[in-house]
Amino acid sequence: MTSEATDVAVLFADVSGSTKLYETVGDAEALKAIGRCLSFVRIACEGQGGRVVKTIGDEIMAVFPGPDQAAEAAAEMQARISEQPPVGRSRLAIRVGFHFGPAIAVEGDVFGDSVNVAARMAALAKGEQVILSAATAGALSPLLRSCVREIDSLTVKGKQEEIGIFELIWQGADADLTSLAMRPTRRPSRLELRHGTHEIELTEARPALTLGRDLQNDVVIGDKMASRMHARIERRRDKFVLVDQSSNGTYVTVEGEPEIHLRREEMILRGRGRVCFGHAFSDVLDETLAFACFDC
Repeated sequence: MTSEATDVAVLFADVSGSTKLYETVGDAEALKAIGRCLSFVRIACEGQGGRVVKTIGDEIMAVFPGPDQAAEAAAEMQARISEQPPVGRSRLAIRVGFHFGPAIAVEGDVFGDSVNVAARMAALAKGEQVILSAATAGALSPLLRSCVREIDSLTVKGKQEEIGIFELIWQGADADLTSLAMRPTRRPSRLELRHGTHEIELTEARPALTLGRDLQNDVVIGDKMASRMHARIERRRDKFVLVDQSSNGTYVTVEGEPEIHLRREEMILRGRGRVCFGHAFSDVLDETLAFACFDC
């Protein structure tokens, strides 16, 4: 069954120069670097209320409720990746394009003309560039609209009229307003954790901890299904991110939502919930970690 079309912002982001990266540093190192880029993209999307629809090779497609959220996510992912050190002799970079308009959601995927236009915007972008359509630029809030500039117009397949092409200015000496608009405001967020009788609070002063069977971890997990260095939680700006690095995976349940199985993946913690190590919650007796996020 097909749903009715609703207005959403569709964003594509892909790693620039990935083919050359595989040639210069080798498959293993290139795959690791690309995975790190895509992780930054995913976190930026989720942090702005977006949903990652799918990952295709070195490209991610995401949707947002509005163009402002897509613009802020695009700026954040570009800023994060620009700060990363070179891989071999290559600097990591991504191309980003987005468009706001009607699209149809079917079984988690998104279809329609807006998807095609967004993909075209991404194809036009160069590394470290964010491209959007004129219609999308016009739909931005006044503050964010001041951070875009028109660069071209072109004919897009299936369109009778040319489409105006704009660039989102997310960096540069003349982008003080952009920096203010794009960078997420750091808030006094904290994460409260409880493992048995052990209680820990993560804040700016204590931004990270490790979890696993090894005694050197901040929180030692006694379950034999847990890995020695099973996972870590770290503060990134105003969010707390759970990073699984285990063999059997980490199971996370946000209160009121279905359980999620992470395996070599990351997830932004939100609200209240529980974390299980190597087991689903239904198979665990007492080795769980309860969490509660405040102002994040």
